[in-house]
Amino acid sequence: MTKTYVITGAASGIGRALLLKLAENNIIFAGYRNKSHEEDLKKISPNIYPFYVDYAAPDTIKKAYEYILSKCTKVDTLINIAGCVVAGPVEDLNIDEIRRQFNVNVFGHIELTQGLMPILEGSKIINVSSMASFGIFPFISPYCASKRALDMFFNSLLIENKKNIKVVSIKPGVIATPLWGKSIDENSKYFDNYGDYSAEMKYVIANAQKNEKTGLPPEKVVNVILKADREKSPKLSYTVGKDAFIASLLSKLPQSVINKIVKFGIKMKVKNVK
Repeated sequence: MTKTYVITGAASGIGRALLLKLAENNIIFAGYRNKSHEEDLKKISPNIYPFYVDYAAPDTIKKAYEYILSKCTKVDTLINIAGCVVAGPVEDLNIDEIRRQFNVNVFGHIELTQGLMPILEGSKIINVSSMASFGIFPFISPYCASKRALDMFFNSLLIENKKNIKVVSIKPGVIATPLWGKSIDENSKYFDNYGDYSAEMKYVIANAQKNEKTGLPPEKVVNVILKADREKSPKLSYTVGKDAFIASLLSKLPQSVINKIVKFGIKMKVKNVK
């Protein structure tokens, strides 16, 4: 049976891998941020309807959902994948960058979902969150907090809504996607001249570079998304990868214990960075 999907962050990484799986037999509204991706998305399949949305530019969100509303009367599954990473020590983080983090990872998804509510009756909303939602990763606190907020807002939507909308959170561990390289580029001006934190910032960069090469393939996340989409009554939350499963277990410990484990781990890892 042909279904209609809305996928944000569809131009690369997990979103693109998912798009390639679904496009042959389904209608896909594919969100992209970089305007150079529009033609590429169209070439994949005539079933794909690309739409531009930049969650850091709120005026594009209304145009995005109005476009989708003009083209269809029912979305079977909304899959929120678009995101970014803001990194740095809390004491030095630029407040505007923190706002950008929440605009992209939280507020943008909420606004697009609100705009599509008239055609989401009986639908599923699948959010690609992160193991960072468990909140135990220093120097990317805006990212962790935004993913936790995303989960909290949409869990409330699940409880509150009277449209029989099911909400699922997918929490991947380290996945080999362009997000890591993009995060280095977007935070490069904050990685320099960190004084007491220079060693830690070198570790953050080295770790991102490693993750882009050695993380799990995006298809691992795609398979879990498709499973949740198929299920009549999917679980509220799925982890993907051993690291995400371990993070979920650690999150159940007392915060003081978690802090000691994380501080020791960072100390050991930073020591090995040249």
